[in-house]
Amino acid sequence: MGPLWGITSSVTDLPVLEVRGIVKSFGALRANDHVDLQLFPGEVLALLGENGAGKTTLMNVLYGLTSPDAGQILLEGQEVQFESPKDAITRGIGMVHQHFMLIPPLTVAENLMLGAESTVGPGVLDSNKVRRRVRELSASYGLPVDPDALVRDLPVGIQQRVEILKALYRQARVLILDEPTAVLTPQEATDLFRVMRTLATEQRTSIVFITHKLHEVFQVADRIVVLRQGKVVGTLTPGEATGESLAAMMVGRPVLLRVDKGAPHPGEIVLRVTNLRVLSDRGLPAVDGLSLEVRAGEILGIAGVQGNGQTELVEALSGLRPAASGSIALLDRDVTRSSARRLVDSGEAHIPEDRQKHGLVLSYPVADNLVLRTYERPPFARGVQIVREAIVRFAQRLAQEFDIRARSVGVTAATLSGGNQQKVIVARELTRGGRLLVAAQPTRGVDVGSTEFIHRKLVSARDAGMAVLLVSAELDEVLSLADRIAVMYRGRVAGVLEPDEATPEVLGYMMATGRRPQADVTPTEPRVGGAA
Repeated sequence: MGPLWGITSSVTDLPVLEVRGIVKSFGALRANDHVDLQLFPGEVLALLGENGAGKTTLMNVLYGLTSPDAGQILLEGQEVQFESPKDAITRGIGMVHQHFMLIPPLTVAENLMLGAESTVGPGVLDSNKVRRRVRELSASYGLPVDPDALVRDLPVGIQQRVEILKALYRQARVLILDEPTAVLTPQEATDLFRVMRTLATEQRTSIVFITHKLHEVFQVADRIVVLRQGKVVGTLTPGEATGESLAAMMVGRPVLLRVDKGAPHPGEIVLRVTNLRVLSDRGLPAVDGLSLEVRAGEILGIAGVQGNGQTELVEALSGLRPAASGSIALLDRDVTRSSARRLVDSGEAHIPEDRQKHGLVLSYPVADNLVLRTYERPPFARGVQIVREAIVRFAQRLAQEFDIRARSVGVTAATLSGGNQQKVIVARELTRGGRLLVAAQPTRGVDVGSTEFIHRKLVSARDAGMAVLLVSAELDEVLSLADRIAVMYRGRVAGVLEPDEATPEVLGYMMATGRRPQADVTPTEPRVGGAA
C-alpha cells in the first residue's frame, strides 16, 4: 500500500537530531548496541523492531529518562546531554509514551500546565490563558479536546490527543510517538496520521513513530529504521520494502503474515449469554440485551467500532463488572454473578484488554505473575507454604517457550516492554488449561513475530477443544482467526456471520449501521481465514 498523502522526504537537509554509537545495558542485557540514527526536519521516521529490540530504550535515552553508557546525541549538529526529561523538553523534544503519563483527576488544561505553569501573579495560575492555548492548538492541528474535561472521564483516543497537545504546548520540534495506535480504532488511527502529516509538512516537526503494525508504516512514514537485538539492521524507504521483508528483518526469519488454520469442529455450547444487560461507569446501558453462544472447538470473533459495549461485555464475562440483568452460563452452570476467582476455578481463562490494570501486578516479579492464578496449588505450594523453586522453574520454561525477554524471571513486570508484558499474560492464560478463553485485544502492542506465535496458540487452543471468544479492534485479526463473527452495535449483536458471508465490506457496513447490507453489497469472495 502506498502513502495516503503525497509524502515528500526531507532527507536532503541536515539532521535535526542524530545519535552516534549509543550503547545502553541493563546488567548483562544490552538493550542498545552502538546504534546510529538520523532524523531530518519535517520527516516521519518509523522505528520498527520486535519487543525487546531496544526501541523504547533508545527513545528513553533521547528523552532524558535514562543515560547512555556510551555514544553521542547531537541536536542540530551540537552535542547535547540530557540529565532529565526537563532538559529534553527545554531543547524541543516531546514524547508520547505507550502508557500515557497523565494525571487522571486533573483537567486537560491542568495536565498541559504541569511543569510549564503560567501565572498572573505570585502563586496564581493563569488557567484562562492555558484554556485559550488548548483551544488554539486543538483548532490548528485538528485535535478537538475540551480543556475543562477531567482526563479520567476521557476515552483512550482522546487521552492520546491530550498527550500530543501537551508536547505541542511545550513547542516540541521533535515528537516521539511510542506505539501511538495500540489503543486506537482504525478511524482514530487515520485521524492521527493526518495530524502527523500536518505537523511534518506544515510545521516541519520531526516525528519518530514506533509501531508494530506494518501497514501503518506504508501509510505515513518517509523512512524506516529496523532494530533487532539492540542493533540497526536496516534503513530503507517504504518503496523499498514489503510487509514480508520488514517482518523478516525484525525477526531474523520469514514470518507468516496470515493465519494458517484448518476447519473448526464445534462441539457443545461452553458459553451461553442470554439477554445480558451491563451498565457503563456512568450508569448507562453499555451492553443492552445481548445474546450469543460459543461452542467448544471454535473461535467466535467480536467485531465492532470501539465503544459499542465490547469492554463492558468482557468485564462482565470475567467477573470484573456486575451484570444488571440477563444471564451468563458456563457449561450450563449459571455464573452471572460469579467473582473473577470463581470463574477461574470454573475453567475460564482471560486475556484482559488493559494488561497493566487487570492482567499484571507490576510490582511483582515475572515469575509470580506467571502463577497468579495457580500459586496456591501444587507444585507451586505445599499446604500454606510457597515452593519458590517450582515457580522459578515453571517461569523459566514459559519465558523460553513464549520468548519473554527479561533479564531474569525475578525482575518486576513493570520493567518489561509492553509487548513482553502481554506475552506474560498470554503465557499464563494459555498454559493453565480450562474450557473457555475470553481474549480481549490479545496482540495489542505485540510485534509481528509474537503475533504470529499468539495466533498459532489461539488456534491450537481451539483445536484442543477450547471455546474461544476473541474481541479485537483489529478487523484483519478477527477476519483471519474467527470461525464465526458477531458484530456488536450499540451494545447488541447486530448479526452473526458465517465464513462465506464475512468480508471487510459487509463487516464495515454492519459496524457502522447495525444492519446487514442488501444482497448486492455482499462481495462473493469470503475473507475469514484469509490473509492478515
